[in-house]
Amino acid sequence: MTTIIRITTCYISFGALLLAAPAAHAGSCERSIASVQAQVDAAIEKSAGSDQWKPESLAALRGYQPTPRSLAQSEGSNGADLQLALDALDRARAADHSGQIATCRRALSEAKLILQRRQ
Repeated sequence: MTTIIRITTCYISFGALLLAAPAAHAGSCERSIASVQAQVDAAIEKSAGSDQWKPESLAALRGYQPTPRSLAQSEGSNGADLQLALDALDRARAADHSGQIATCRRALSEAKLILQRRQ
């Protein structure tokens, strides 16, 4: 009889955990962050492909893989606003991790506004 009670308790506990998990992520900005990151990445790629040829950096010669931030930095003043958009995305991620959804959304709006101004 005790085994049946323990098994039932385990199933109930497991079910409660399954039901609680989606609620924990319901307010998350994670999908929006990924979407805006893709938009920023596309803008960086477009900007990097629009200029003349440039010599390879020392990091490239050493085989380091470029990051969105390093590509934006290589664009100089042309990539300054892209760096600001990446900074806004960093703030959005930090706010999302700490559960500050409103702050996350404000940072995402800032990144989107920067991208709109570039067009």
